[in-house]
Order: sequence, then C-alpha cells, then structure tokens
Amino acid sequence: MATTTNKDYYATLGVKKRATPEEIRKAFRKAARKYHPDVNPNDKRAEEKFKEISEANDVLSDVKKRKVYDQVGFYSDQIDPAQAEAYARQQRSGGGQPVDFGGFDFSGFEGGLGHQAPQGAGAGGFGSFKDIFSGIFSGAQHQQQPRGPQPGTDLEYQATVDFWTAIRGGQARIQINRQETCPTCHGQASSGGAQCKECHGTGQVTQMGGRMKFNITCPSCNGTGRVSNDCPTCHGEGAVTRSETVDFRIKPGTRDGQRIRLQGKGNAGINGGPAGDLFLIVRTGTNPVFTRVGDDIQLTVPITVAEAALGAKVEVPTIDGRAHLKIPPGTQSGQKLRMRERGVESASHPGQRGDEIVTVEVAVPHLNDERSREIMRELARLNPDDPRKTLFDKL
Repeated sequence: MATTTNKDYYATLGVKKRATPEEIRKAFRKAARKYHPDVNPNDKRAEEKFKEISEANDVLSDVKKRKVYDQVGFYSDQIDPAQAEAYARQQRSGGGQPVDFGGFDFSGFEGGLGHQAPQGAGAGGFGSFKDIFSGIFSGAQHQQQPRGPQPGTDLEYQATVDFWTAIRGGQARIQINRQETCPTCHGQASSGGAQCKECHGTGQVTQMGGRMKFNITCPSCNGTGRVSNDCPTCHGEGAVTRSETVDFRIKPGTRDGQRIRLQGKGNAGINGGPAGDLFLIVRTGTNPVFTRVGDDIQLTVPITVAEAALGAKVEVPTIDGRAHLKIPPGTQSGQKLRMRERGVESASHPGQRGDEIVTVEVAVPHLNDERSREIMRELARLNPDDPRKTLFDKL
C-alpha cells in the first residue's frame, strides 16, 4: 500500500494522535457501522467515506505502518521504520546529510516528506513528494541486479530396480540429463568485455525528476561497470546440458516409492554456485511367485485334501530358499498361515525383518478310478455334516 496524497488518518477516524490501539479500533467500528455500504445502499458518498476510514484503520492499527506514518506524514511500503526514523531525526535537527532512501539523493529537493513541492513544480516536476517517491521505487524495483553465485536446481528421476536387488541391496545405475558448468566460460556466462559506455564503468547513472536527482543501477551493465559478451558455448547460461550415467547404491529392503538423495548430482550452479541434488524415486520390479507388501512377503501354496484334513509339514519357497511350513489339521482353503521373520529385512530398522504370509489353497483331486471314487463316497458317509448348513441358518 502507498498513498499519493496528504491524508490525516487521525482526523478521518476522529481520534487524537496519542490514541491507543483500542481507541482506534472502537472509532473504526463506530464509523464502519455508520458508513458501511450495506447500511447505505447506492450512496456513493457513504461508499467513499467507508473506503477512507478503512484505509486509515489499515495504517493506524498496524504498529509498523503507524510508526512510519507518524514519522514522515504518510505511509508507503517502500519505506521501512529505520528510514522513517532517520528522516525524522534529520527534520528535527534542521537538515544535515540527506537520508538514504534506497540509494537516492534528495539533496536537490526543496520540500519535505509529506509536503507539497514549491509552487511551479507541478508542470515540470511532481505534485508532491509522495508521487515522486512512488514513481522512483516503482522504477527501481524493475532494475536488474548483477548476478552473483546461484545454486543449481534439483533433479528428480524414477529409477526402476529388479525385485531381488530391492530386497538384497546392490548397485544400480540410471541415465540422466543434467546441466554441467560450461567448459568454455567456467560458469561465468560471458567472455571478454569492455567498459560500459553509459555509466563509464561506475555501474550507476544519474536521472533527474523535477527538482530532484537520484542515482540508479545502470541498465546497460546491471551495475557491473562492464558490458560482456555472452559465451558462445552456453549462450550466456553458464551451463550446458549433458547426458550422464549415475551409479547409486540400493540398501537391502528398499521399498517401492522410496526416495534416495544424491547430493551434488543435480544441475550445476551459476557463477560458482553449488550444484543441486538428484532425487531418485525407486520403483521395484515384481516376481511371479512372491508379492511384497511393505516388509512382508505373500504367496499362495497349494496343499492336498489329505494334508488339509489330517495336517502335515509341507515344503514352501521363501526369499532365503526352501523352508518347512506346518499345516494344522482341518486347515481350510484360503486360510493364511504366518512364518515369522521370513520376510524382507527393514531398510529403516536394520536387524528387523518382516514375515512371510502363506495362503493355502486346497487342491481337489481328479478321481480317475472306481476304487478312489468308492473311498470318497465312504468318506462322505462317515462325515455327513453339511458345510452349507450354517449359511442357511443365517437367513
């Protein structure tokens, strides 16, 4: 927010200059109830009055804004409290060296902050110091500054590793494109150069505005005092794009989606700045037998009717090789059995392992001879229970 005309915010709210924050708040609320557009529909004068009291409250209710306003007679977000206080001290002492408002020289200005310029200044110069101030800073903000060391940007790639490498750990590699420091200009982005003709090597130029003069950064050389030519290799970027093969280590137990940071493997910095980092998002491959869920391993193992009914010890695969699994008598198809610490070693908690979850699937035999069918019928007669009975009982 920056004001361009003299306004007495205290008078607008009807309070004294020594008013407390609570008195200012109450005065604003009282005035707002009177002039609010909802209370005064289609009343342009009330609408303008509401805008005025809102602007006054915005400045006076903020400690820093109010301090600047009290020091210089208006508020601009281009002035910090230290500058305002320095100006106030200068005014109280009756002059002295001009206050440094962002490097500008106000020695040629015959008015004070918040005061009108001398008569006749409006035609060839400015209506008020606030107008001048606003114009100066709006222009100064767009001046380019000399580029110093700038850090390189980070890169992010997805890196696919196979199922077993993610579990057991190992080395992997990926092909990336990254910006490297230009070998011709060594990151300086320019080659050669001569003294700037506009500022004669000083890096600053003087401009006039009515009765005021001020120095600004030279737009031709960006304040360096020299005009350089862009490097023909990197065209002024300071870096060139190269394809590179990066080797990286996979920790045992690395999960799908895990993020790996390789420091300094991102894009090169500019003008001697540090390189960025490379972030790899790990994507793990699949396996036809095992399914990994976190640090657990899941798989399905078929068993016979006899093994399910009588119980047995069966051989099952694990990520460490073969192992024996105990099948309890009466095991049902689809039942899950847990093998403790037969899963993947945790990458975040070394020494801990997940489990292997085995889903058993009862394989129904094909009876190809009469003797087998007779035995099955005899088994049915000896065990006449209907497994569907409980289903109907729930209806």
